[in-house]
Amino acid sequence: MTHKQEEWLALTKEDAIDPGLPICDAHHHLWERPDDFYLLNELLQDVNDHNVVKTVFVQCRTRYRESGPPEMAPVGETEFIESITAESAGKSSKTPVIAAGIVGFADLTLGDGVVPVLEAHLVASPDRFRGIRHVSAWDAQIDITKVVNIPAGLLLNQEFRKGFSYLDKYGLSYDAWVYHTQLKELVDLAKSFPETTIILNHIGTPIGVAPYANKRKEVFKEWEQGIADLAVCPNVAVKLGGLGMWVCGFGWDQCTKPPSSIELAEVMEPYYLWCIKQFGCKRCMFESNFPVDKLSYSYTVLWNAFKRIAKDFSNEEKAALFYDTADNYYRLG
Repeated sequence: MTHKQEEWLALTKEDAIDPGLPICDAHHHLWERPDDFYLLNELLQDVNDHNVVKTVFVQCRTRYRESGPPEMAPVGETEFIESITAESAGKSSKTPVIAAGIVGFADLTLGDGVVPVLEAHLVASPDRFRGIRHVSAWDAQIDITKVVNIPAGLLLNQEFRKGFSYLDKYGLSYDAWVYHTQLKELVDLAKSFPETTIILNHIGTPIGVAPYANKRKEVFKEWEQGIADLAVCPNVAVKLGGLGMWVCGFGWDQCTKPPSSIELAEVMEPYYLWCIKQFGCKRCMFESNFPVDKLSYSYTVLWNAFKRIAKDFSNEEKAALFYDTADNYYRLG
């Protein structure tokens, strides 16, 4: 995140709404890249205004092992995040439990060969490692330079499914990132493995760029049906967030100033309320998807938008959406 980006985000400032409401941020990243970094201090600065108690880290290809078998490289990320949890624990009693749950990567197309990788992740983080995300977001119409090395039909691949079959055996869940055009494939996967917990990332990412840019209503209708079909699967939960990504096409990052929480809530509400209607509060959880979504709005403003959307829900329902569902599905204790 550049200094210029931070200055832009500062153009829209808000006080936190209901600052005492406990939050478990169900999805964020920590990374260290040649032209960008977002680590513990950056995250702690972002979460400061809201009562974030716990967070869930989700794989983002950071600090992979540079030697050894290539299939074991992702274990380096788990080792790195585990070291960050130790660092955060030493900050202060008010510091959130960062990465209370860790979701890593393992190449499930290894089939039976994925077993040693899963076991290595669990050794690297025996108390926090909770699941695998093998990104499958693919669409023929989307610029492939922005979606690297993701084949079509991954969720239907037989070797992928053989690897997938081991997740439940190791007590691991699966984080699914797909586009709205792939929700049918995810339904098939969920029905084929009813004992495996699947957590849909970013509400199934309704695409709003390229040929989908001027088809918001058509996309919403297709996405709406896909979500309804998926909700029938009792082993699936959904993360409410991710609409700030470029692929959703809302273009907030191109505005002269960032959107307010009122503006965000107006756009996001139809999507999130539909998910809640289909899945119920106990299978829905809010996520920041930071720092990816930080390109579009600040952390404080985003969670204010979530709270505006949930304003008419009961205290029990709010507790589920903001904390309990994530805590339960990731077995954070």
